Amino acid sequence: MGAVQVFDRVLDRMRASLLGLPRRQKRLLQVMTDVILVWGALWLAFVVRLGIDDLANPVEDHLWLFLAAPVIAIPLFVRFGMYRAVMRYFGNDALITIIKAVSLASLILAVVVYWYSGHNNVVPRSIIFNFWWLSLIMVGGLRLAMRQYFLGDWYSAVQHVPFTTNRDDGLPKVAIYGAGAAGNQLVAALRLGKVMRPVAFIDDDSSIADRVISGLQVYKPRHIQRMIDMTGAQEILLAIPSTSRGRRREILGFLEGFPLHVRSIPGFMDLASGRVKVDDIQEVDIADLLGRDAVPAQEDLLERCIAGQAVLVTGAGGSIGSELCRQILNQGPKTLLLFEHSEFNLYSILSELEQRISRESLPVRLIPILGSVRNQPQLFDIMKTWSVNTVYHAAAYKHVPMVEHNIAEGVLNNVIGTLSTAQAALQAAVENFVLISTDKAVRPTNVMGSTKRLAEMTLQALSRELAPVLFADQGNVSQVNKTRFTMVRFGNVLGSSGSVIPLFYKQIRSGGPLTVTHPNITRYFMTIPEAAQLVIQAGSMGQGGDVFVLDMGAPVKIVELAEKMIHLSGLSVRSERNPHGDIAIVFSGLRPGEKLYEELLIGDNVAATRHPMIMTATEDYLSWDVLKERLNALLAAIADDDYDRIRQLLRETVSGYAPEGDIVDWIHMQRRHNP
Repeated sequence: MGAVQVFDRVLDRMRASLLGLPRRQKRLLQVMTDVILVWGALWLAFVVRLGIDDLANPVEDHLWLFLAAPVIAIPLFVRFGMYRAVMRYFGNDALITIIKAVSLASLILAVVVYWYSGHNNVVPRSIIFNFWWLSLIMVGGLRLAMRQYFLGDWYSAVQHVPFTTNRDDGLPKVAIYGAGAAGNQLVAALRLGKVMRPVAFIDDDSSIADRVISGLQVYKPRHIQRMIDMTGAQEILLAIPSTSRGRRREILGFLEGFPLHVRSIPGFMDLASGRVKVDDIQEVDIADLLGRDAVPAQEDLLERCIAGQAVLVTGAGGSIGSELCRQILNQGPKTLLLFEHSEFNLYSILSELEQRISRESLPVRLIPILGSVRNQPQLFDIMKTWSVNTVYHAAAYKHVPMVEHNIAEGVLNNVIGTLSTAQAALQAAVENFVLISTDKAVRPTNVMGSTKRLAEMTLQALSRELAPVLFADQGNVSQVNKTRFTMVRFGNVLGSSGSVIPLFYKQIRSGGPLTVTHPNITRYFMTIPEAAQLVIQAGSMGQGGDVFVLDMGAPVKIVELAEKMIHLSGLSVRSERNPHGDIAIVFSGLRPGEKLYEELLIGDNVAATRHPMIMTATEDYLSWDVLKERLNALLAAIADDDYDRIRQLLRETVSGYAPEGDIVDWIHMQRRHNP
């Protein structure tokens, strides 16, 4: 074992012993140390003023001064709270406190010297000034040194000492992109946690290039390869939470060319909300790869259907439904009803929202309800009991292959569930009803898309009727329509259940391969918070029967997204050109009902709205009387397990529905093979 390792072990043991002392003993040790430091500063003050040669014995000549200095300084140190500060978290505020305490102690000591010098015991006036700056250096400097020591990062404070420069403690070496406040906080957190070892900063600001910040060298982006060679960095952590998405995409594109795993720290809003800490390292946000900045929300549209009102969200525990609940809570509803058929999902979102309501003292009544959107009487009772003003209908089966294998359930949940919820809202005179739809409803090739389009058509038909006779109402009693029905259509959301992004991360962690269905498959993507905000704003603009389409930006090629994720994990793609790469991408073939390209519009009739990210589309629809006949026929086919008839009815009703391949419903296939 080398001398450095032995010295390191001794320091670690001493640090552990000091940290294990009772608080009272720690404070007593600090006081005793400060007394010695005050005496040392006073003695050095005489040395600086008189020099070693002319210095007699200041302790014997001015014993009263050496007794007065700690008597004056220590009570002031106590009063200013210098012994309440935790040494490991010693910062700028504590330094300012030391400056105040030492300065006041020096002033009082100056008054004592002035008064006592009248007794023929002259003290040079410069002694007080020397005592002041020496005390600042010794008292403050020792605390800074001890902070580094207790952080377990003693060597970072003296990294220019030759034998410590290349010290290897076995921790992964990381470089921090961004030498600002977030970057420095991250360095402190990493040193405290001792899970990673920060070795360098990278920053775009040329004015700080080649400087040392927090003991780390700052490199320009174009010198990253040199930084890797000199420090052995294995990862880069992005500490640029306030940078725009466009700029982050440029940075990520540049970093793809280096063999580094790129990760990120959360944004300021997540930090401020308390959901995460600055040292919560996470994989790169895929939204940064898309590079599109969200358009600021229009507050009046967000509040119009929510503020001071009772709001019901169906599918409240799902990806979109739960985010809608979070966004709704921001707008100050009177009551928020969470309707969900999954007990676990309902419990999860309820617990999260209750904690937030308690933390922020929000005057919101939260009502969790288990139930099915097919149960119209229950829905009507809920809406009537709580005088619901607005319904956001997010409940749906949306996993394409899953619905393709369970056709009857897909129709019953997505079509009949929407119909039941809409009719309950109409009966309860709910003012606003907003359906969360999908781009897969446009010229669908699958049951999920066709059922969502049929759900849209149901609301379109109902919205055109002033007094419709409700579906399955044997009494033919008309119901006055006071509900404004609106539909909002958008593509995939990042991080939703069933999303390809979590799957890719899981496959990368397990060593691959990454599975992509087709080399040319593309999808539209949007973040869940952005989608939820736009849904709320679009729902506020509808006049009745409107189909709103969100601007999803440019479609993303999934294979290119997979390649970027591999590169930003510090790995390479294995292919014919690079047979020795780390992770392969394999093409598994399109799944049942899956399309190569998604669309947002059926026709070309689209118009702008007051919001730049929201368009309104004019789509064909059927009258309510005709649609009721089709729905009756559909239910009859489901009751008879006639899946060929179900497909035919969906073809006849949904414009552009062109299913590819055979019916793959599990029940249908089993009965076909075992009649």
